Amino acid sequence: MSDVRRSPAALEVRGLDVYYGHSHALQGVDLSLDTGVFSVVGRNGMGKTTLCKAIMGLVPVSGGSIRVRGEDITRRPPAQIARLGVGYVPQGRRLWRSLSVDEHLRLAGGMRAGAWTVERIYDTFPRLAERRDHGGGQLSGGEQQMLAISRALLTNPHLLIMDEPTEGLAPVIVAQVEEMLIQLGEDGDMSVLVIEQNIGVATAISRNVAIMVNGRINRIIDSVRLAADRELQQRLLGVGLHAELEPDIDAPAADSDSKPAPQPARSSGPIRIYISNPVTPTRWSQPVPIGRIEAAARTLSTQVARLDETARRRREPVTTEASGPPVVLVVGTLDTKGTELRFIRDIIAETGLRTRLVDVSTSGKHGTCDVSAQEIALNHGRGGSAVFGPDRGVAVTAMADAFANWIKRQGNIAGVISAGGSGAASLVAPAMRALPVGVPKLIISSVASGDVGPYVGPADITMMYSVTDVQGLNSISRAVLSNGAHAIAGMVKARLDQRETSERSTSAALPSVGITMFGVTTPAVSKIAADLRGDFECLVFHATGVGGRSMEKLVESGQLAGVIDLTTTEICDLLMGGVFPATEDRFGAVIRTRVPYVGSVGALDMVNFGAPDTIPERYRGRKFHVHNPQVTLMRTTAEENERIGRWIGERLNQMDGPVRFFLPEGGVSALDARGRPFWNPEADAALFRALERTVRQTGNRQLIRLKQNINDPEFASTIVSAFRTLFGRAGARRRVSR
Repeated sequence: MSDVRRSPAALEVRGLDVYYGHSHALQGVDLSLDTGVFSVVGRNGMGKTTLCKAIMGLVPVSGGSIRVRGEDITRRPPAQIARLGVGYVPQGRRLWRSLSVDEHLRLAGGMRAGAWTVERIYDTFPRLAERRDHGGGQLSGGEQQMLAISRALLTNPHLLIMDEPTEGLAPVIVAQVEEMLIQLGEDGDMSVLVIEQNIGVATAISRNVAIMVNGRINRIIDSVRLAADRELQQRLLGVGLHAELEPDIDAPAADSDSKPAPQPARSSGPIRIYISNPVTPTRWSQPVPIGRIEAAARTLSTQVARLDETARRRREPVTTEASGPPVVLVVGTLDTKGTELRFIRDIIAETGLRTRLVDVSTSGKHGTCDVSAQEIALNHGRGGSAVFGPDRGVAVTAMADAFANWIKRQGNIAGVISAGGSGAASLVAPAMRALPVGVPKLIISSVASGDVGPYVGPADITMMYSVTDVQGLNSISRAVLSNGAHAIAGMVKARLDQRETSERSTSAALPSVGITMFGVTTPAVSKIAADLRGDFECLVFHATGVGGRSMEKLVESGQLAGVIDLTTTEICDLLMGGVFPATEDRFGAVIRTRVPYVGSVGALDMVNFGAPDTIPERYRGRKFHVHNPQVTLMRTTAEENERIGRWIGERLNQMDGPVRFFLPEGGVSALDARGRPFWNPEADAALFRALERTVRQTGNRQLIRLKQNINDPEFASTIVSAFRTLFGRAGARRRVSR
């Protein structure tokens, strides 16, 4: 297999953080541009100009990295960045009023030799040739923008950054700039990053468009889809249908003789009205959170009733929700399970806890509750129209997504309980899984006596079998539902009491570290945990697919201060079809949070299957080891190990936090040792070579080879020493929350 390496990206931004005082302007921005033109759009105040300035070195970067053609330019001076081939067209043009057009161009033309010359500029922009002797202050807005673009082009950059290049220009000039950008993309001589609010221009010049919201890249979307989706433009960018909507206040009746003006055709589906600033902004205002904008939106529809003012006031931003007393959510489909859910709600309320009754039904019917289904539906990415449709399966999936989005914005949830069948469990489980570990979560369901893995996943969800169907109150259902209500109340009260106690003793808490283990790496994990136990709380996770997901869920929620990922065997099962697979997001939490990470290749010599007769036919004839009657292990080959090494290496490259990844040349498991069934130095060497070829090593990200087997005490001691070095002096960091 030939090892073809692609050329470095023109621009690669990873985990970029920028602060203005205490304001977090850029929050872990990830962006990559290979070739051509790429557009970034967003409302004012979302961090687009700050992104440009950070790339150019004009504002200090607090975290993350910026690479241009593979070279790290983070925190370099602006002049050095420009000499490396980065051109910049700033917002507002920033011309010298006293210099003529020709003097501007001659001044910029001496930096770097290339295809763009002053003569070519005059050919491209004949208007500038006519005004070559005029000062910068004597030019019109369009002429000034032409000059600002020309000045940047004359530096012959590899990467050109343009901040709002069509702002304030006449349509004919906008069309000219748009045509020039398309031509630059087709020429392929330079890559262009365009920050633009004009959706028409942004989608015309770029195949894909990044949408920036509150200092983050919210999503990257196909430009054709964005150009056609008016509702998405409204929700994320605050543009679209404002001029076409009816006013809230009814106008007085017109003269009976006058004919009504023709109304524009309008879809029969729901129409959302978004306002970029729900309250009048001032010069000191912070960017308005998207949750606040969505909360202030109105709905016009024949299918989904408009939210009244009382309901709208209930839908508040996260900071407001978090300020109230703890609340227990009672969630379900009130159109079919209203009696049962209110029965549960009343029992919990009698214990003195605050409750909120939340409806997640998809029928569109209205019921008496604290949070309506219509309100939840508006949290879906495509609004209520995506939820209330004729296809029940699609509707349930959409409502589950909407409820998960809604629950992430609530800051005072003390517990969640639900009751119903498989549909209700599917509706609430994704949102429950999004909550931190430790928040009580209980589902009473008729499916709880079967395989509950798809509902529970890596979360601490408790499922209680309803015995009878949750359909009306009877002697059995009353007993079961009552037990569930008292159980959630007891869990919530105990946790609130425990929180008060722990807050008084926070100073004594040890930081937690997650460690992955398999049976064949147990000796190493036991020694690592013993050596760290005095200074860290060691949480060991069995690497069975769900174990890795559980560890990363705790990382994501801030409950782990570091990771010792000794046993990455779940990747084998993901790529080769074993029974303990990871997900494609394995390592994702570490990438996003940048916690200290020490990893290794533990048990990457094996793929896990069930009993021997369950092994897929394509693997017949391979080397196997029967671990027990229900677990059969298959030795990975050199080719499979090379694939595994590339997969892991690509994820390690995305980690911007401190990383040390160890390669034990003496074997990757207890079975992969001299004289043991899976001993295969050639296969291990293929794994190590693939990792070393793939991983871009830096001072912060290192691969380290060791002579020992992974279970040798010396190897474990090296792991402990590396983790202590990355984490810092013992006790220097304290876990903020649990």
